[in-house]
Amino acid sequence: TSSGRSILLPAFVLIACGILGAFDDWLTLVGRRGEGITVRFKFAWLFAIGLVAAVGLYSFLGIDFVFVPTIKREFHLGVWFVPLAVLAIVSTANAVNITDGLDSLAGWTAAIAFVAYGIISLLYGNAFLLTFCFIMVGAVLAFLWYNAHPAQVFMGDTGSLAIGATLAVVALMLGQVLLLPIIGFLFAAETLSVILQVGYFKLTRGKRLFRMAPLHHHFELMGWSETHVTQRFWLVSMLASMLGVALALV
Repeated sequence: TSSGRSILLPAFVLIACGILGAFDDWLTLVGRRGEGITVRFKFAWLFAIGLVAAVGLYSFLGIDFVFVPTIKREFHLGVWFVPLAVLAIVSTANAVNITDGLDSLAGWTAAIAFVAYGIISLLYGNAFLLTFCFIMVGAVLAFLWYNAHPAQVFMGDTGSLAIGATLAVVALMLGQVLLLPIIGFLFAAETLSVILQVGYFKLTRGKRLFRMAPLHHHFELMGWSETHVTQRFWLVSMLASMLGVALALV
């Protein structure tokens, strides 16, 4: 990944997922029923984009390894790297999309995650990926100027799918995809809260584990203001990202 051309891959994922998200947002705004694309359609295209990116990582960039936290050696997965990469890209895109429910929540959390992976890129001597990460940080911060509470502009699927998928590609290129649930702890927690809520609801035939899912709405219903939820979630994200960077060095 030392070649500058390697940056074309995360750039492709960013643009492709941005187009998919924009199409969904456009249908939501101007569609007759006010609905976006179907869940199956969205997942099918996310899977397709993820598969192209995964094959690109494996076949053209020669990346098939991951680092396990606290173990200082590469684990080469061979062709099994491809399904892992697809899973990481699709799940992270949807995790950021789920988190995008309060003003500036997803944006700040994503910016923090890209800072963490930017630092890891620096420590690994990958100047091109370092530059890319901080370009993403700058772009997200510019967006946050208008997304701060009360928001004038919303991220929507256009931003959340693109940012999430691109974050996963960066993690894969560094071999630190196993740190994604830590550096992106808030994204993982928000997604897990939805999975647990749905599963518990079905198992208990109508009972709820949380007052509302995703997790940020649960805390809102507990009496926290939107600003309190976002600021406290940012703090958790910062701590988790610091832990992730530290684990990348151990």
